Amino acid sequence: MHHRRKAVIVAAAIFFGTPAAAQVANDGGIPTETQERNAHGFDYDTLWNVLGLFGLAGVFGLWRASDNDGYTDDPI
Repeated sequence: MHHRRKAVIVAAAIFFGTPAAAQVANDGGIPTETQERNAHGFDYDTLWNVLGLFGLAGVFGLWRASDNDGYTDDPI
């Protein structure tokens, strides 16, 4: 019962709580760093996604095939 009550409270907090981004009030008229970055219009997400794909390709390139069956030591 106690775990169910905790789950209900957490679910209510998630569904009815205000997101952190919506709580920020910019009353000074000075744009935040994120607002300045978004105002320029360049999508850095695509750049970082492509760099991440190259990084994953590099990591998978280091993966070597092994004939280890799990019962013996893998030779170096």
